[in-house]
Amino acid sequence: MKTIALCFFCLCLWIDAHAEVTEHLDYINYPANADPQLSLKAILNSASPIRENGRVFHGFTKWWVKWHFWWQQAPDGRCKMRKVKVDLSGTITLPRLVGNISDAQKMQFEQFAAALKTHELGHYNNGKQAAYAVEQAILSLPGMDDCQKLESQANNLGMQILKDYNLKDAQYDTTTHHGKTQGAWLN
Repeated sequence: MKTIALCFFCLCLWIDAHAEVTEHLDYINYPANADPQLSLKAILNSASPIRENGRVFHGFTKWWVKWHFWWQQAPDGRCKMRKVKVDLSGTITLPRLVGNISDAQKMQFEQFAAALKTHELGHYNNGKQAAYAVEQAILSLPGMDDCQKLESQANNLGMQILKDYNLKDAQYDTTTHHGKTQGAWLN
């Protein structure tokens, strides 16, 4: 009877897998000094620290996905994922208008800033989707005869998913024209 109970206990350990995704998002604001004599676009272009390939951007999102996993070797020698933990971290950089702000600039900035935040949250959402895709993909790996092969396949799978979601993130900017179609644009 003890042998049957022990085998049942081992089988339960083999089947019971656990996954978890944690998220952490920070915001960084850079100051943009208002000047009633200048356009909002000129003010933000001058203040923005975000520059890429000779272009100025007013917002930026960076996300990172890291994963850890634990496998278990069954009595028959096969290895299977036991637990997957994925951490998503992100930083969104946005402008903060300071100084002598005219009512017109304030209204224009508030509309623009809300649209820009929505656009940047879309980038963070791509990171969130990547994190959950990594979690599910690694947890769903079938048991293997070689534990090192399981580890290698899990890491390769995670890296491929990140590569795919980085491409989706770039496509998001292409589709939205860097937020222009979402109202995050100044003339």
